Amino acid sequence: MSVAPFTLSDEAAMDLALAQARRAQDAGEVPVGAVVVHQGRVVGVGHNSPIHDRDPSAHAEIIALRQAAQALGNYRLEDCTLYVTLEPCAMCCGAIAHARLSRLVFGAFEPKTGAVQSITRLFDLPGMHAPDIVGGVQAQACGQLLQSFFRDKRLNTPTHALLVPLRDDAVRTPESCFSDLPDFPWSPTYVSDLPALNGLRMHCLDLGPKNAACTWLCLHGNPAWGYLYRKMMPVFLAAGHRVVVPDMPGFGRSDKPKKAGQHQFAWHRQVLLDLIHHLDLQHMVLVVQDWGGILGLTLPMAEPWRYQGLLAMNTTLATGRQTLSPGFLAWRQMCNDKPLFDVGRLMARGNPHLSASECAAYQAPFPDAGHRAALRAFPNLVPARPDDAGAELSRQAEVFWREHWSGRSLLVVGEQDPVLGVPVMQSLQQCIRHAPPLWHLPQAGHFVQEHGQAIAQRAVVHFSTQEP
Repeated sequence: MSVAPFTLSDEAAMDLALAQARRAQDAGEVPVGAVVVHQGRVVGVGHNSPIHDRDPSAHAEIIALRQAAQALGNYRLEDCTLYVTLEPCAMCCGAIAHARLSRLVFGAFEPKTGAVQSITRLFDLPGMHAPDIVGGVQAQACGQLLQSFFRDKRLNTPTHALLVPLRDDAVRTPESCFSDLPDFPWSPTYVSDLPALNGLRMHCLDLGPKNAACTWLCLHGNPAWGYLYRKMMPVFLAAGHRVVVPDMPGFGRSDKPKKAGQHQFAWHRQVLLDLIHHLDLQHMVLVVQDWGGILGLTLPMAEPWRYQGLLAMNTTLATGRQTLSPGFLAWRQMCNDKPLFDVGRLMARGNPHLSASECAAYQAPFPDAGHRAALRAFPNLVPARPDDAGAELSRQAEVFWREHWSGRSLLVVGEQDPVLGVPVMQSLQQCIRHAPPLWHLPQAGHFVQEHGQAIAQRAVVHFSTQEP
């Protein structure tokens, strides 16, 4: 008894191509996907990858055709159908003709480069092998995927790492240093067109729905980076919220100016203000610790309407009027005396529960002395006198928090912190209008986020209402 060959409808095959297109989107490539079907069986798949492969010919169609030829053992694909989510360009049309494909089925029309029907009709040229052509299959779904991709690029522009040249006065930590980060599964995304960056590349995770009811802007301090928030981010995301975690220039995956003098209070603050505008962040809870607060607490007074909450952990307003704590002065002296201190070992001393791989993740951005200008600069940038850079801005912010802040606040203190611990946080609490009592964590030190899951869970509940 003969068995009828399996058949795959055009719509079902285009679904497979769309799945490939989403893989391209996840990798930061233009979302185009393709599959080759032979007698009801998929023999080749591909998605756009010219950036990743550093190959201008790595279009979805080309990759799928190569796979199909290998699977069938023949560069002629005479009994095959190519399904692709976007009308092919001239290069891909040439490859289709050489492969002697029987059918071409595409989704969205391409009014700029489409060489099947839109800009030109290459298959109508004399001597050109022409497959049977069906256009517009699932055109809406294919087109919407492309439209959303380019809309997000315009609004959020997380520039792919390979496209941004490195400035001569900066260094960039090799990506290999960040391999196998424990409990940090998020792929890197970058911005480079902030005015204050002046061409530097800045790493910034932007996760969750862009129209979420709450956006958590999480700012790290020195010598940490976005990895510090790995225990809090999943809680925020599980609540359906948006989470934005930048690495300040000089830290994490961001470019690192070579000279310590390039790091200035006003510059770093402006980078953050530019980022907020660039991403059009709204409904924000500002999450700060250490330098994340020294800088971050000066931000909301610029545009208070963007913020609905403050979550502050072991930080301060550096107005230049207060005496710096003995613990901070000892920290600054240590940084000046031992500029090559091991960041991972520092984290291990204050957080003995961390694994060796977690400690190594904190050290990862700073493989040598040339990558440590920010670590040398920041301890000496904390305003200690009223006329120090940043002190006047901090005093203006103090007035804002005391007299004009209308959002909710949650202040957490790690009691084991000798630098920005209980006395410092008590002073900050007195400056914030309607601030509740401090939430004390007896077991936590300076890097409170290492106990962050419980903090994040409480914060999600705490900021669920709009009452101050």
